[in-house]
Amino acid sequence: MDSKIEQLLEKYWKCETSLEEEKELKDYFNGNDVPEDLKETAILFKYFAEQKKLGVSKIDFDKTVRAKAVPVEKGRVIRMIFTTAKIAAGVLVLVAAAYLVRQEIRKSYPEEVVDTYSDPQLAFEETKKALMMISKTFGKAKQEAGKITVFNEAEEIIQKGVAKDDDEKIEI
Repeated sequence: MDSKIEQLLEKYWKCETSLEEEKELKDYFNGNDVPEDLKETAILFKYFAEQKKLGVSKIDFDKTVRAKAVPVEKGRVIRMIFTTAKIAAGVLVLVAAAYLVRQEIRKSYPEEVVDTYSDPQLAFEETKKALMMISKTFGKAKQEAGKITVFNEAEEIIQKGVAKDDDEKIEI
């Protein structure tokens, strides 16, 4: 590859080329004798050239834009402003509510958590008592849940009996 083209490309990628240097690069890459390792760069410069040919004049530009522009309905902008204002008001109410709740929580709890027990062994014993109490409560709840299971089994037996009797047209 030509070292001059290499230097120009390096300057081009850094956006430091002059218009004359860019024209030289365009001419080089739009030619047919581009090395294989620069084929992708040549494709880029050829794309730029094709897009430039598709451009419109200043007079046609106004006509093209006006033809493609969608007319704005009357009141549409005002509705959009009111909708945005409603959303902003809702967000403001949520932020204010969160702030007030946070302030109430701060008033309810002290800033610093203080240990209630200075002796770790005593704290361990109290925790153990509390966990044992919870464990006993769960034991009772398990027994009550067992009663529900017995009730459900009895209900299933009754339902089977009703279904069997329905075949015989007897109602309970």
